[in-house]
Amino acid sequence: MFAYLQNLFRLRRGDFTLSPRLAVYYVTMQCNLNCTYCEDFGARRNHLVTPAPPFEDAKRILDVIRTGVDRLWLTGGEPLMHPQILDLLVYARHDLKFREISLITNGTLLADVVARNLALSEASANERRRSVGDEATSSSNRGLLRRRRAQHVVPLQNMAAPRNDILSLLDRLIISLDSLDPQALDLVSLPQTHTETVLANVRAAASLQKTHKFKLILNAVITPETLPGMDKLLAFCAENKVQISFSPQSVNNLPRYELVTSPEYRLFLEKLIRLKKQGAPIFGSLSYFRILLDQTPYECYPTLIPRILPDGWLAYPCKPMEKAGGEQGGQAVNLLNVQTWDEAWKIATKMYGEVPTSCVSCFQQCYAEPSLMQARPVEYVLERLRGNDVSAYAPG
Repeated sequence: MFAYLQNLFRLRRGDFTLSPRLAVYYVTMQCNLNCTYCEDFGARRNHLVTPAPPFEDAKRILDVIRTGVDRLWLTGGEPLMHPQILDLLVYARHDLKFREISLITNGTLLADVVARNLALSEASANERRRSVGDEATSSSNRGLLRRRRAQHVVPLQNMAAPRNDILSLLDRLIISLDSLDPQALDLVSLPQTHTETVLANVRAAASLQKTHKFKLILNAVITPETLPGMDKLLAFCAENKVQISFSPQSVNNLPRYELVTSPEYRLFLEKLIRLKKQGAPIFGSLSYFRILLDQTPYECYPTLIPRILPDGWLAYPCKPMEKAGGEQGGQAVNLLNVQTWDEAWKIATKMYGEVPTSCVSCFQQCYAEPSLMQARPVEYVLERLRGNDVSAYAPG
């Protein structure tokens, strides 16, 4: 909250270079899918991307991030392809003590993670049942046996979680899922052979939220192919008690033309606004859906969600400008060459100047949502009262 209030005062002074609410670290650029809407990663590009650094370098990068940011978002590529992702999470949680850790995945590699947790929870439940039964039996008191069983036979979802497991180390797990329709998924992101596996992983992860004390959020990219199935996806989320966020497919940082000109897309956005007001499990602000609906420009504050590449380079002031190159942005500093976040930031602003105020709004949720919430404190408070903090959400 301190950083949020500090940024409000900065905006009042006309200072658009705001303190970060969340740092996004690309732990790997390797991926095992070829999503059609992804402009940066994919299995077809694995031989071209920057390799992940040695484990000690990755820890050093996290060290520097932690000196300036207390919320961490791990992404890729596919972060579960990183061979030491669990060790990185343990280090971030227990050694660096990040206040909040999120991880986004395509869900294909979650099977072992959720299966292990379900097995451990079931074993723990059985052990507890046996110990209560033995205690009561030894007392030769059948009434006590019945009472204690009623008190101690805890549902599976309420059993304790292992301390050093991926799910127990997270505050938020975000799974990319654009549709329930295998044919639609096959066209845009997920081969049909993986559909049932991912859906099973989602259901299993959803059942573990309470034990492991994390929030599961699905992130759906709206494309012309996935749009017809969005209602079923919403129903699936309600049934499994998970939230869902939506982003339109982006082409050159703007919503795809076929969506913007589609009456069905507009009707869906209007429906999202209506359902959101009714309490549907939609992770996203009304302001965000309204700017998508009307294509209203907004002031973007990209330094709210800085991004760090696998080898430590800081993308300043945002990934789109870093990718475009030129005088306004690029890879200004490597975190392996500095001691603190403030030092890195001073180097970046010295090289590229303060954040431009004439940026063409990209409408990607990862930049739009934090910027909108920072500029609209009343709606920010309302979202927090709903239990959501979309000001620190970066699924793109």
